Amino acid sequence: MNKIYINGRFLSQRVTGVQRFGREVLLALDACLDEGRAHFEHLQFILLVPAGTAVPKLRAIMSESLGKCDGHAWEQIDLPRRVGRALLLNFGFTGPLFKRNQIITVHDGAVVRMPEGYSRQFRLWYRLVVGLIGRRARSTVAVSEFSANEAVECFGLPRERIAVSGEGWEHIREVRADDAILRRAGLADQGYFLVVSSPAKHKNFPIVGEALQLLGTTAPRCIAVGAVDKRVFRDDDAKVGAIEHLGYVSDGELKSLYAHALGFIMPSFYEGFGIPPLEAMACNAAVISSTANALQEVCGEAAIYFRPESARELAAAVASVREHPELRASLAREAQARLAHYSWRSAARCYLRLVCEQFDLAPGVMP
Repeated sequence: MNKIYINGRFLSQRVTGVQRFGREVLLALDACLDEGRAHFEHLQFILLVPAGTAVPKLRAIMSESLGKCDGHAWEQIDLPRRVGRALLLNFGFTGPLFKRNQIITVHDGAVVRMPEGYSRQFRLWYRLVVGLIGRRARSTVAVSEFSANEAVECFGLPRERIAVSGEGWEHIREVRADDAILRRAGLADQGYFLVVSSPAKHKNFPIVGEALQLLGTTAPRCIAVGAVDKRVFRDDDAKVGAIEHLGYVSDGELKSLYAHALGFIMPSFYEGFGIPPLEAMACNAAVISSTANALQEVCGEAAIYFRPESARELAAAVASVREHPELRASLAREAQARLAHYSWRSAARCYLRLVCEQFDLAPGVMP
């Protein structure tokens, strides 16, 4: 029996993009293994988590709580001690510094491309860890073609050892919408636009405020959700222009906000993938996106684009989406076609293929 361990540290952290990726890929991987038990009978996957961490219900993947540390200490001390020489899967950026037999995941190179948005301590630590681990690791998974190129240019990782997984959106479909957020925020029966994410520098929130100012008295309400992690990002004012920031919301509240919005704005200068646009598409919200490379890769023809430095282009896009229902309908049709390109199960299969290659197993027709 070949044992493969999974770094479950992400389950102990607040859910943002990276943690969402880890959780959904874990669940999709478990489903693949459960449906293909006969094919994967020689593989045993074991999820390792810090003590006290809640673990989702799994059918094929075992789980084990271990260690006395948490955070980075758990990942560098308790985790490698338990894994030994076995293969380790990391769905986040980091893993044990000096372990070779592991697969890491690079989500973006923002800390290199947009350093002003991060604390000095985090920049130094992150560049050291990702570069060192990535160059030693057996394989690397990147979430998009763009992030694969960033892994090479920003961290010096060998391109021939990078596989592209993509991400998914189906999690939002399983969530029950919580419409109470609409009443609390006074959004019932009002046309508004939505922005989702932390107000980090590379998320480019100020451009939304500038666009709203250009629209003047005709500007629609704009709602932003998401919390800022002050341990990573600089302590800047989270409220920009006319944007109303609701802070961190539940998945149910987020789904309701997506579903009732006239449009969703993704203004980022930089992204490695971009789950929120897919979530918005799944909830029938028209997507307005910046021309950041990864976002164009993800959204294809299912979005209206604007240059991230152009408030005027964004203002025009907001006005068009608000005033033309036929445009919203056209974007909705394109969105359904675009969603078919991505799934969490497809991302999980990427890791399964890499595991099968290591143990000289034919991946066959994966569930």
